[in-house]
Amino acid sequence: MLEGSMYTKDEIIKIAREEDIKFIRLQFVDILGTLKNVAITVEQLEKALNGEILIDGSSIEGFVRMEESDMYLKPDLDTFEIFPWRPHQGKVARMICDIYNLDDTPFKGDPRYVLKKVIQEAENMGYYFNVGPEFEFFLFHIDENGEPTTTTHDNAGYFDLGPIDLGENVRRDIVLTLEEMGFDIQASHHEVAPGQHEIDFKYCDALKSADNIATFKLVVKVIARKHGLHATFMPKPIFGISGSGMHCNLLMYNEEGKNIFYNKEDELKLSKEAYYFMGGLLKHAKALTAVANPTVNSYKRLVSGFEAPVRIGWSTINASPLIRVPSGRGKNSLIELRSPDPSCNPYLAVAVILKAGLDGIKNKIEPPKMMKKKELSTVLDTLDVESTIPSNLKEALIELSKDDIIKEALGDVFDRYMKAKSIEWDEYVSMVHPWEVNKYISRY
Repeated sequence: MLEGSMYTKDEIIKIAREEDIKFIRLQFVDILGTLKNVAITVEQLEKALNGEILIDGSSIEGFVRMEESDMYLKPDLDTFEIFPWRPHQGKVARMICDIYNLDDTPFKGDPRYVLKKVIQEAENMGYYFNVGPEFEFFLFHIDENGEPTTTTHDNAGYFDLGPIDLGENVRRDIVLTLEEMGFDIQASHHEVAPGQHEIDFKYCDALKSADNIATFKLVVKVIARKHGLHATFMPKPIFGISGSGMHCNLLMYNEEGKNIFYNKEDELKLSKEAYYFMGGLLKHAKALTAVANPTVNSYKRLVSGFEAPVRIGWSTINASPLIRVPSGRGKNSLIELRSPDPSCNPYLAVAVILKAGLDGIKNKIEPPKMMKKKELSTVLDTLDVESTIPSNLKEALIELSKDDIIKEALGDVFDRYMKAKSIEWDEYVSMVHPWEVNKYISRY
């Protein structure tokens, strides 16, 4: 299951020369999942490949204090890509980087390090984790000042075609760009809400998948802007219509490349490990939500009536439970976790998902009984709060603070993450919102 590096340093230098690359963006993410970069000229490439480019970590959200600000960027050579949308002369390439301290040790507050640590734990158990995301996003018009509006690009619905689906050309260009950058696109279509679209790419190893998620969001925004539109991964930009999720298809392989979630004798073709993995996800669901659904707005999506997961349970039916087991997958048996949304930090989200599942396997945590269709149609108001995910960010953060397994996955990031998200919540609850003004200004 382990593969060698795609590139050597010398090969990258040779490609840069042959392809007339002038700039290289050294990319990384902060703890909020925001993609950052330092742009260097090709003359600095060898220095960058040797991990000798310094950044000021004190200016990055959630990184370090002023007195320990200098940090090194060490590129992952496998992430070297040329941006297809940049000029053919004087091209621009990128590499995703790991963050290192001045003493040449990995910076433990780097989200990519957090994921690598949990991946190593899985590999020590003989497991190789794969993730395949299903991305939903909205395309909105831009106003005369270049600012995004909430006016949707079309009024189409699920699987509609042109001319109703005005986003076909944008999606096509996004898909072609992604494929040029090595993505294996599985599907692309209009989603349920007006102006909403979905693009899914094939599952791959956990680290590459997280890298792909960060890259995907950049590509979608760049291509949408070229069409005069704004792409947003905000989970619920418009009241009364469906929000955007990032369902994650989860698979696990052993060292021989066998899918350990598959058992041909089981009715659903799932192994004991698959059931235990689900058990772990469901046990840690509430704490996990604070990372997979990290914004105040995330919880406006996670309500009943809009095909968003609310119940802490699992089913084969595409309805309200947290986990769905797709039927007919055979040797490709997988688990679909439906709660994450595209505002999450992909490295932290994949790390806590894997950590929760591994805890299930280690401790043989049995999932509850599968939910039937009748149970899934239960009105939300009648549900026990214990059977539902947190209803807001504050509740999710409280659950995270009580879950030692998920806290262990986050490691040094935990305190910084809690602080950043607590500030976000406090700002939200102290702000006067338009709904309040509309509701109360005349009445009182």
